[in-house]
Amino acid sequence: MITVTEKIENYIKDNFCGKIDGAIGSSLGSSFVGQLIQRENIHIDHGIFGSPDLDQSGKLSAWLQSKLVVPLLTSFTRNEKKRTKTREKLKSFFEMDDETADRFMGCFARFSPESIKNEYYTDLLTWLKDDIHVEGTKVHFIYANKMGGKYLKRYQKHFRDPEIREFDMQHEQWLFGGEQYTAPVLRAIDEFMELKAE
Repeated sequence: MITVTEKIENYIKDNFCGKIDGAIGSSLGSSFVGQLIQRENIHIDHGIFGSPDLDQSGKLSAWLQSKLVVPLLTSFTRNEKKRTKTREKLKSFFEMDDETADRFMGCFARFSPESIKNEYYTDLLTWLKDDIHVEGTKVHFIYANKMGGKYLKRYQKHFRDPEIREFDMQHEQWLFGGEQYTAPVLRAIDEFMELKAE
């Protein structure tokens, strides 16, 4: 996580004089947005978090979670039967169509299970501080309320006075659940970017 965060910081320094209008991340991408804001090596006017979980844990718990979760994320690559079962679960849970479910599985199929495990593991170990506040940066959250209230509490714990927009959806459903989820979230993102950071 930190190695990739440093690469992003260097890119922003080299190409944008160390300052950008906004950064958006969903799930693991949100962890990078949080680190960029917290580290203050570059400046972001608007940090936008797309329904993140912001999970954090100790080394043993992170190791166990990565050992359990990664097979679930990659099992469909083994045979067509598992691929079909995973497709049906994605369609049911996230309301994806067949094409979107196949594209989603294709994202995970491009990487080795070991690489996915390393990303998942280091994400859990790369903590955010509490009450992060950076002058001139406004933090915004897309809150998918079907994830549960504990995530809302995390957003408020890690960042001082974040703007939170609540949506009736699952984690990341706005990315691939269809127009009824995507359109309102994109409107909210446009509105976030028009706000003046304090």
